[in-house]
Amino acid sequence: MDDLNILVDKARSDFLQCADPAALENAKARYLGKTGLLTEQMKSLGKLAPSERPAAGARINEAKAAVETALSARRAALADEKLAAQLASEALDVSLPGRGASVGGLHPLTRTLDRIALLFRSLGFEVADGPEVEDDFHNFTALNTPENHPARSMHDTFYVDGGLVLRTHTSPIQVRYMETHAPPIKIIAPGRVYRVDSDATHSPMFHQIEGLWVGEDVSFADLKGVFTEFLRSFFERDDLKVRFRPSFFPFTEPSAEIDMSFGEGWLEIAGAGQVHPNVLRAVNIDPERWQGFAFGMGPDRLAMLRYGVNDLRLFYENDLRFLRQFA
Repeated sequence: MDDLNILVDKARSDFLQCADPAALENAKARYLGKTGLLTEQMKSLGKLAPSERPAAGARINEAKAAVETALSARRAALADEKLAAQLASEALDVSLPGRGASVGGLHPLTRTLDRIALLFRSLGFEVADGPEVEDDFHNFTALNTPENHPARSMHDTFYVDGGLVLRTHTSPIQVRYMETHAPPIKIIAPGRVYRVDSDATHSPMFHQIEGLWVGEDVSFADLKGVFTEFLRSFFERDDLKVRFRPSFFPFTEPSAEIDMSFGEGWLEIAGAGQVHPNVLRAVNIDPERWQGFAFGMGPDRLAMLRYGVNDLRLFYENDLRFLRQFA
């Protein structure tokens, strides 16, 4: 029994001298491993007389339990020491001033889109939406632009499997709306569109807002009145001038480019015209009874003008130094 007490004391002493878990595991093996001192003690029981074995086995088990208790205690102590060292190395200096919560804000393009939608709602327009991945019919054919039509070259874009295309304008929203709603119709169609362009004033992905008003007596004069009122409200300039130049779009006839001026020079801002009868026929609306106008403009360009930004790409680079100016 004295030998076992000495063995237990020696194990406790060895465990306390271990400075890391690896050393502790090596010390454990000396006492509790397959060839450890306590294991050898258990093996020696076979050499004793049968009457002596129970008492000897009980003493060895008590010694083994004491060694295992010392081992567990040292493991816990090493874990606590490691945690304390980690906490000390990662301590926070609570005397430093707090950083505070940063203030977020809407992206300038989101601000512009919201402002445009608000102004057109005040003029009686609803906001419509539609898919960004379109089929050929809604993106081209229903808009009087059949296959091999030269106007398609203006819409060089991204095609995906199955004959689908990333929409090149938001006109498909108008088509889909007219398929499911009977006239009179008065909507704007904002959203992302895609074309193969990239420079200071163009991006492969950009935004467009199109408008559509179909009724029994909606004329070009209504188009001029609506768009002039919108531009003057958007820029908050009563002296803003608007002019219409003859142009061509396959989905409107007659067609026009819309320019605006603050007094010095003219800037093209949108395309527009009376909805082509073929477009109305494609969605089963009688062009003999119903007529109207449509327009399309780039809110990205309006944002550039409103905020004095000279490079469209700044809106999409996610540079916080730029975006914080609008927070």
